[in-house]
Amino acid sequence: MINKTTYYPLSEVPHYKVHGRTVPGVCPLPLFFNGSAVEINVSGSELWIDIEVGYHIHEIWITCEVNNELMSRQMLMPGRYTLCLFRGMSPDAVKNVRFTRELQAMTEDEDCFLLIHGLQTDGSFHPVPRKKYTLEFVGDSITSGEGTYGAREDTDWIPMYMGYSRNYAKMVSEALNADAYLISQGGWGVLSSWDANPHCNIPSRYEMLCGLCRGPVNEKLGAFEPYDFTGRKIDALIVNLGTNDASAFAQPAWSDPVTGGTFEQRLNEDGTFQEDDLNRFKEAVINFLKMLRHNNPQAHIVWCYGMLGYDLSLAINDAINQYTAQTKDHNVIFLQLPDTTTETVGSHAHPGEKSHRRAAQVIIEYLQKYLTF
Repeated sequence: MINKTTYYPLSEVPHYKVHGRTVPGVCPLPLFFNGSAVEINVSGSELWIDIEVGYHIHEIWITCEVNNELMSRQMLMPGRYTLCLFRGMSPDAVKNVRFTRELQAMTEDEDCFLLIHGLQTDGSFHPVPRKKYTLEFVGDSITSGEGTYGAREDTDWIPMYMGYSRNYAKMVSEALNADAYLISQGGWGVLSSWDANPHCNIPSRYEMLCGLCRGPVNEKLGAFEPYDFTGRKIDALIVNLGTNDASAFAQPAWSDPVTGGTFEQRLNEDGTFQEDDLNRFKEAVINFLKMLRHNNPQAHIVWCYGMLGYDLSLAINDAINQYTAQTKDHNVIFLQLPDTTTETVGSHAHPGEKSHRRAAQVIIEYLQKYLTF
């Protein structure tokens, strides 16, 4: 039973911090992406959060951290209800609490959403400071944390195995004292998805608030509106894309069920990439870099690759060099990450937590030198 607490609509909470892309100042507040969160500093003996959840296929998972320690990870049920984030704690002490969405935006489920309506506590709210740096991570299933939970033999594609809490993006952000934005989608690439669908590419959705969502509910929440990049200043932008583009070369031609048109990334008889198709991929990388720079003029762009093979390492590096030659923008670098091994693999043949830690360490060591230079 909740005793002697006061309910505050989020619009009346004097101090709270939002992580991730969303609509500033709205109530209820949508959390669209993995890593999106509400963070508060609050006194009192207990804290409850008023949430509204919807989905048809893919259930939403969340975490609650108290004073930077994971207290719970759980699946949410549909409906509107309150969750207890802590209770029975010393009332005078100020606790840092972070309620985080684990699951990526789900393109397969147009009814999938998570809203924060308010908070209920017997304490008071205190300011939440900004971190020293701000980072953005752009990627695919790796950045969505697929495989970071579950046993190695688990092969189901389900939300339970996806998580921000064991993700390299979280590890990097915490090590660098940075706030983070994430935009990622499993199976998607720079040019096409793993099965060569050219409509499933991150650049086509990057400039929307959350173009990875679908359906009238998310449209009403503003997900498909242009994203206002002026509301933030990114110090470093970490792109981890190309893995699914490499997979597309091993797939048959994709056929559009509406138009009947086809799209294919082809291999030569000796297994090498056909030059025209490889150049098409490189052009997609160059164009995406131009988009990233246009929207993030001050950011240091780090294109990472390699956690699931090195097939397109040379092509990505070559595309970055071509971009630099065309634009004279030298604030971009290619960073190769350690490949996942039999010792570091997780569920669904994806990088496990150990692989994410190895990759995070490479990024951390690089950015520590760059950001403090």
